[in-house]
This record gives sequence, structure tokens and C-alpha cells, in this order.
Amino acid sequence: QVQLVESGGGLVQAGGSLRLSCLGSGRTFYIWTVAWFRQAPGKEREFVTMISGTGGITDYADSVKGRFTISRDNAKNTVYLQMNSLKPEDTAVYYCAAKSPMKPLPRPDYEYDYWGQGTQVTVSS
Repeated sequence: QVQLVESGGGLVQAGGSLRLSCLGSGRTFYIWTVAWFRQAPGKEREFVTMISGTGGITDYADSVKGRFTISRDNAKNTVYLQMNSLKPEDTAVYYCAAKSPMKPLPRPDYEYDYWGQGTQVTVSS
């Protein structure tokens, strides 16, 4: 079982940057594929980005490509989401999630077994 705790959210002006962290538990954290999802008020949860256990495979939603970067430090059991050039439409609760690498699909939220509690990101215009 994996427990996930997000941190790093906050209020930032448009064009600014934030870095989110997702701290995972367990000695086998390096095995798990980890993703970031977000959910804005009144909208469905959407995929943002994912990273494989080794960090060799990443995937980004078109809406964040070129602005967000996902990375991980398995020695620290942590996955990071660097968010640059933030826009008001990036405002949402951001969740990290983990899944077994045996599950093949990177984007659907139903593929993910473990979820953090979320961290609020608010981008003012």
C-alpha cells in the first residue's frame, strides 16, 4: 500500500511559478507510476502529467505541455511538479496518484489505486 501527501500549493499571480511535491511511503515507491491530476470547481477531474517508476517515461496533457515539468527523486520517495507560466485556468485542486506499472494506460484516473488528499493552486489574473 502507498500513502501520498501533496504539498506546495498556494496563491500565485498569472505568469508565476509553483512547485508541487508528492511524498510517497514505502520502500517500493520507485516501482510505482505516479501522476498528477487536477479538478477545478464544477469540472471533472483531469489528467495533467505522469512519470514512470524510473522516470524514463513521461506524458503531459496538451494544456500544460511546455509549461509544466514532472520529475522524481526515488531516494526521497518524492515526485515533483514544476509549474511555470501559470494561467488562471490552471486554478484547481491538484492530486497526485500512484498505480502499478502493470496497468498499461497512463491517463485514465480509474487506473490509479492510491491518491493523496490534494493541494489547492490558485492563479490570479
